[in-house]
Amino acid sequence: MEISLEQLATLSGGVAEPGNNAVTLTGFSALKEAGPGDFSFFGNERYLPDLRKTKASAVLVPAGFSEAIPGVALVRVENPSAAFAEVVKQFLPPPRAFHPGIHPSAVIDPATVLDPATVCIKAGAIIEAGVAIGEGTEIGAGCFVGEGTKIGRNCLLHPRVTLYHHTVLGDRVCLHAGVVLGADGFGYEFIDGCHRKIDQVGIVQIDDDVEIGANTTIDRARFGKTWIRQGAKIDNQVQIGHNVVLGRHCVVVAQVGIAGSTCIGDHTVIAAQAGIAGHLELGPQLVIGARAGVTKSILEKGHYMGYPAGPAPEIRKQWVHIRKIGGLLQRVSTLEKQG
Repeated sequence: MEISLEQLATLSGGVAEPGNNAVTLTGFSALKEAGPGDFSFFGNERYLPDLRKTKASAVLVPAGFSEAIPGVALVRVENPSAAFAEVVKQFLPPPRAFHPGIHPSAVIDPATVLDPATVCIKAGAIIEAGVAIGEGTEIGAGCFVGEGTKIGRNCLLHPRVTLYHHTVLGDRVCLHAGVVLGADGFGYEFIDGCHRKIDQVGIVQIDDDVEIGANTTIDRARFGKTWIRQGAKIDNQVQIGHNVVLGRHCVVVAQVGIAGSTCIGDHTVIAAQAGIAGHLELGPQLVIGARAGVTKSILEKGHYMGYPAGPAPEIRKQWVHIRKIGGLLQRVSTLEKQG
């Protein structure tokens, strides 16, 4: 596919620099890897050195970007990353088509509620009794859907997803390969010198428009429900414990662990490998930094980092002070010798 600079500007909703009408674009790439004929985007100041050295023919930049990049046609847009994603769609193959039907090797309990003309169930899927599946939903190869589970409309379960009994999915839920919803919460009581299992009799509920990444696990509640609310986006290899409530439109990045009975407010972002202790309350619109350890409830909006997690400006100061300790000890030692 080929597009002109003018077409790039139209597709991205941006404004192109004048005088570059001859630019022809045939592909796209990151700033570092891009070559002649490619377009790219610049949306983060840390990549300014890459922008200055890029060999791309055109780059989407923020509307207020004022620097000239020799040999590169700039298109100014409000959000370079989002605009780039929109333009790239024009270069990709058509989106995967939905083909209703049930593969002969799928094992489906006769009591399952579904319309074969409006759902897709692929090879080797197992659907137990009492399951209800909404129209437009696709169950991938090798999936297991346990007894009494309810799945809404236009959901997509990629291969090898496991839904334990009585899990509830809303509409337009996307579960990537290896997701497990509804395994028992990790609950034991120490009685007579041994750990005795506490029955986990609740459910997992996933609301509309949630996407959950590969090999993420969400435990069923001890009672009541573990609840992932509307629009939340969860990355790969995340562990969410029993009775957690994750607020609307939260973002949880890879390898986060959230312990049981913690409630997280709407629009909170939890960065990679953060750990959050159990029975806490986190307010809305927080940012929990990568590898942070949250040990107490946090209600005030802001950016938190470190272990134990605290307001980012304070933690950064502490880190600076810690790095000065070696020099301070050396000075003390020198003074002691002089004394």
